[in-house]
Amino acid sequence: MSASAVFILDVKGKPLISRNYKGDVPMTEIDHFMPLLMQREEEGVLAPLLSHGRVHFLWIKHSNLYLVATTLKNANASLVYSFLYKTVEVFCEYFKELEEESIRDNFVIVYELLDELMDFGFPQTTDSKILQEYITQQGNKLETGKSRVPPTVTNAVSWRSEGIKYKKNEVFIDVIESVNLLVNANGSVLLSEIVGTIKLKVFLSGMPELRLGLNDRVLFELTGLSGSKNKSVELEDVKFHQCVRLSRFDNDRTISFIPPDGDFELMSYRLSTQVKPLIWIESVIEKFSHSRVEIMVKAKGQFKKQSVANGVEISVPVPSDADSPRFKTSVGSAKYVPEKNVVIWSIKSFPGGKEYLMRAHFGLPSVETEEVEGRPPIGVKFEIPYFTVSGIQVRYMKIIEKSGYQALPWVRYITQSGDYQLRTS
Repeated sequence: MSASAVFILDVKGKPLISRNYKGDVPMTEIDHFMPLLMQREEEGVLAPLLSHGRVHFLWIKHSNLYLVATTLKNANASLVYSFLYKTVEVFCEYFKELEEESIRDNFVIVYELLDELMDFGFPQTTDSKILQEYITQQGNKLETGKSRVPPTVTNAVSWRSEGIKYKKNEVFIDVIESVNLLVNANGSVLLSEIVGTIKLKVFLSGMPELRLGLNDRVLFELTGLSGSKNKSVELEDVKFHQCVRLSRFDNDRTISFIPPDGDFELMSYRLSTQVKPLIWIESVIEKFSHSRVEIMVKAKGQFKKQSVANGVEISVPVPSDADSPRFKTSVGSAKYVPEKNVVIWSIKSFPGGKEYLMRAHFGLPSVETEEVEGRPPIGVKFEIPYFTVSGIQVRYMKIIEKSGYQALPWVRYITQSGDYQLRTS
């Protein structure tokens, strides 16, 4: 079972708009939601699911809005939450920003979307590209007699329209990997994982069939390609876009699909492998009497010399009562952000194998309080193009279409920082 009704509430819990799908839960039940939420918040036991009698409220918060689904039965909670987040995504596609004002300004479109997104409590068409074909921003301009549902909605391939034509047929593939890393003060890695996504930008005519080949370890073992020459990657927690034929992937690890038009995320994966920190940070803090403190930070690029990290930002925590900052950097620039109690050292371009220094001097009226505060970790942001830390590779992209046209696939690799932190002593 799924949702009985969906409500969008303002920050005070007043309903802005609602849609009753099944009629088995009284619409007045929503009046109990906000008092229940505030009570749980005060008690410190706030949960994403709240219950009042036999009615359950499944809710999420987005900017200054609450999206709440009510249900009486034992609903599939993960389905309802996925639907609520997808609803937010669709509204953001339509209104750019989803907040109270955009709901008030677009009541008609919101009602139309709520009608199409769900039917009798079950999610229906949730692809914003398809919805935009017949629910337009200009309001309902359909003339009587001409109104019809786009065939895409009733197609087996509900995510792609027929009759798409391009002069130049191309596919752009982005392999983006985020490195999550936590290093303790002794320099040993406590947590390291790679979270990857493969995003496609598709400009292809007709109804093409695409096959993507990766250096997937399971596939290499199935086909007998595994060996010392072929570097392979063991993918975990693989999630696919709805267009991928899962039965085919389960059988022979082939990623086969008819793609949506334009931008979309084809798949995401995770690798819990031991990652060597790409940018290594060492910091030394010297305190002089009770008046000043000096922080020295050394950053080293521990990736291939031919690669370059762009837009590097190193956030170094400083005591909350520090003042009168002075900086000296071997490269880039440093600035003090007092509201966050950090120094941000920015380096535009950081080649692999290089080592850089930054010194910061601060006046310190009360150095004793620093011990009580503790020290937050140093955070690092970066992006390394043309490089993947896991070694994943796109081996091929086959594009098959009945008209037999030639199409060009373009591949780009990017490694970036995710939650990348190094603790200091």
